[in-house]
This record gives sequence, C-alpha cells and structure tokens, in this order.
Amino acid sequence: MAEKIRTVVMGASGRMGQMLVSSLADHPRLTLTGAVEHEGHAWLGQDIGTAMGGAARGVEVTSDALEAIASAQAIIDFTVPAVTVATAALAAQARAVHVIGTTGMTEDDLARIDAAAHHARIVRAGNMSLGVNLLVALTKKVSAALDTDFDIEVVEAHHRHKVDAPSGTALMLGEAAAEGRGAALHDVYVAARDGITGARKEGTIGFSAIRGGDIIGDHDVIFAGPGERIVLTHKASDRALFAKGALRAATWAFDQEPGHYAMSDVLGL
Repeated sequence: MAEKIRTVVMGASGRMGQMLVSSLADHPRLTLTGAVEHEGHAWLGQDIGTAMGGAARGVEVTSDALEAIASAQAIIDFTVPAVTVATAALAAQARAVHVIGTTGMTEDDLARIDAAAHHARIVRAGNMSLGVNLLVALTKKVSAALDTDFDIEVVEAHHRHKVDAPSGTALMLGEAAAEGRGAALHDVYVAARDGITGARKEGTIGFSAIRGGDIIGDHDVIFAGPGERIVLTHKASDRALFAKGALRAATWAFDQEPGHYAMSDVLGL
C-alpha cells in the first residue's frame, strides 16, 4: 500500500477547516499531519481532535505555518487572501500541492499565486463541488447559445458570516457567462443596484448577493429574454461536499506537474 500523502489544513478551527479535519480521518490517500491557526488563537497547543470535541488525532494546533508545511506534501486552504498568498509561497518552497478555496482575492494576489505555481501544484476554485462546476460549464454553453436579447443575472445567497460579495462561485459563473459571449467579465460586470440606475445596458451581467442565517450556498444564473426565462440553479445543503471536492483535488494534484489548475481540470470537464 502506498504511503499516505502528508496533509496540512490551514485555518483548522473554521467551518471548512473542521470539516476538512473530520473528512481526513479515514481518507484512503491523505493523512492529517498539520493544523494551523493564527497567533493568539485559543486552540494553539491543543490536539486538533480534542479541540473539536472529539478523540485525539495526534496533531497539535500550531501557528507556525513554515514548520507545519516544511514536511507536508499537500496543503488545503480555506482562509483569507493574505494567508493564502503567504501559504502559496511556502507551498512553492516545499514543492507541495496547495488546494485553495479562499475567495475575495485581488489581481495582485492571483499574480503571486501564479508565480508560486511555477513550483507548487495549485488547484484554486471558488467552489469545489461537482455540481457547481457542472453549472459553470452549463452556464458557458447556454450563454454562447443566446444573444444579448437575453439579460444575465447571477444571484447568490450565503450565511451571515460570509465576508466577501459576490461569492467566488458567483464570479466563476459570471466569468463563464462572459466567456460564452466572447467578453471579459470586467467589461460587462454590474454590481448590486441601488437608487435611480437608469435602463439596463445590453450585454451586461448583473450580480446580487443575499446574506443571512446559516445558508451554505445557493446560486442562480438567470437568462431573461423576451417572453421567457431560463434559470440554472445549484443549492448546497451540506458543507461536506466542499471538503470532499477539496480532498479529491489534493489527491489528483499530487500526481501532476507544477501549475495553476482549476476544478474543471480535476473533474475532467
């Protein structure tokens, strides 16, 4: 039997961090060897398993990302842009896999991740689920089949604690819709509307974000044309599906050459 891939979870105490730690418990190819949190976190020095209220896992929560990653072969990261960019540089030094589910990154952040991908195997996606990535592919196909008589709106809903908007998934969908029309999203992007906005400009793609309660993630792509509407929808009901996708990405990327990949590559879409 092949030796398991040594895996570090960044932001181990977060919603996705804990889900990843739990999902790694019985994984056939990946094993948890590191759990990283920020300086001053209450869990530092504790076993990640007992900190989560379960059995000990033999992995102590640390704030020393460099030490944790130095011997790692894979890093899974659903944190914040500044942490993710710094982690990408460490992944490049370690020649490790870096699976990134972090959203809200700037063009400069993405450029630094691209640079790290010369040595690391990076898989980055606004959403790791199979269903969402199929939705992205369908969005591009439908957009290409319709002309600009059909207005495109992307509507997303998430829990009250989400800090960025639109969601990374919404932006993936918007990019797919723009690509279907042969446009760049930044040229046709319209943020949430307020006040007297005037008539809609033909060919634009609008975004709306809803925040409330414990909504895991709902996304609609609306194609509204004369006399008819087409609505493509994905609703997430279990955060475990994102963890499952991230672990699948880490396993897939372990056997690849250095580069910057998407979930469409992992899923063969």
